[in-house]
Amino acid sequence: MIRPALFALALGLQTAVATAQATTLAPAPAQTTPDSSAAAKSGLTLEKFEARREKAFMRADTDNDGKVSLAEWTAFQTARKAKGDPAKSFARIDTNKDGFVDKGELDALLAKRFAKLDKNGDGVLGADERPGHKSAPNEEQ
Repeated sequence: MIRPALFALALGLQTAVATAQATTLAPAPAQTTPDSSAAAKSGLTLEKFEARREKAFMRADTDNDGKVSLAEWTAFQTARKAKGDPAKSFARIDTNKDGFVDKGELDALLAKRFAKLDKNGDGVLGADERPGHKSAPNEEQ
């Protein structure tokens, strides 16, 4: 369960950094507490976390049917040269055991992962709450 979540997180972080470098943020409206506005600017909400990781995960959906089959997942993991057995990671993600991972299953996995990462429970992942996985991009770049 942890490997697929870490995979999704690592892909999402790469996407997040690329998006952050390519776009500029509009000034945030004034907040009553300066700490919360700083967290919102530098943090990652559940909505953004899910959207970015879903986009990365769905690259495996080569037939564009909105779900990922075991064959697509295996090909995707092989192309990435991912460690571990793709069938095992797929089985952990495919919670309803229908042979496909759909948006609902992916969102459930990502929400659970987000909740574990959000140590202070503020609904935003700050830099200190993001794992320092070796495949995560260097935020200084």
